[in-house]
Amino acid sequence: MKGRLIALDHIGEVEAAALMVDGKLEDLLIDSDAPRPGTIYRAIADRPMKGQGGMFLSTPDGNCFLRQTKGMAPGDAVLVQVTGYSEDGKAIPVTTDVLFKSRYAIITPDKPGLNISRSIHDDDRRDILHGIAKAEMQGSEFGLIMRSACAEADDDEIAEDIAAMLDMANAVLADAQGKEPEKLVEGDGPHLLAWREWFQPATIDSEAGSFEGNGVLDAIDELSSARVNLEGGGFMYVEPTRALVAIDVNTGGDSSHAAGTKVNFAAARAIPRALRLRGLGGQIVLDLAPMPKKERRTFETSLRAAFKADGIDTALLGWTTLGHFELQRKRERRSLKETLPKGV
Repeated sequence: MKGRLIALDHIGEVEAAALMVDGKLEDLLIDSDAPRPGTIYRAIADRPMKGQGGMFLSTPDGNCFLRQTKGMAPGDAVLVQVTGYSEDGKAIPVTTDVLFKSRYAIITPDKPGLNISRSIHDDDRRDILHGIAKAEMQGSEFGLIMRSACAEADDDEIAEDIAAMLDMANAVLADAQGKEPEKLVEGDGPHLLAWREWFQPATIDSEAGSFEGNGVLDAIDELSSARVNLEGGGFMYVEPTRALVAIDVNTGGDSSHAAGTKVNFAAARAIPRALRLRGLGGQIVLDLAPMPKKERRTFETSLRAAFKADGIDTALLGWTTLGHFELQRKRERRSLKETLPKGV
């Protein structure tokens, strides 16, 4: 099946969304019982951790840990937003840099100014968007970022989206003070995230059973294997451990002089998707196939380009003495193993 298709369905009772491109699973969102990224709390400062330079705060969903604690004392109310998923037994990761994010607009209360995505290059379109932003944000001290989806969107829809996010921001900040911890905004679930983030034109299938009918369940079954076949006949294993994610790249049956270089570049293109679909983050170590050192810089360029298109913050940290390559990836999702309902 050619083209882009978004399937909105459930796995058991759990909400999920899948993006298929030319019949291949490109992205997968599955809900969980953990606090969703984007959730906003009024948290209450609890106890400082002087050795770690931060403070634990109380929320209705458990403790969170905050490093930005200048001027904060136990008992203070603090507005915080969940930034990702925590590892088992660890506090919810949060920030005080609260954002209100939708399909077309991001309201930034602490960063004033009107900004338009740099991916929108057409000067006439940028002028129109600036006019919409100025009109909708008139009288507000908050900042606004107009997202790349604004390039082809209806102007009235953009204006409505900005107004809705601005109303939400005003309401939440007005409720920031209080003596008890409270959840003020629930983070977006998979179906709303799909609308928000997968904005390129696509066929939408929201009928019950759309996962089975479009091959999503078969693709999820394939993700249970650590092996990922690569272009050109090589393969890699993507294996999470307690400390890190190890990726082992192999040439397969190719014994030519350039086999290592070819398979490493194929892996660079495939690694972001493999991590994204499995919901893996944290420390990542690449054990690459042998290739000349002169190819390392070009390999890094290829890997950086692949992650730039991925959308999840990933830092390329460089080479180790043993010749491994290290990454640090934001834990924006829970692992597929943790999110899949039992029996799936």
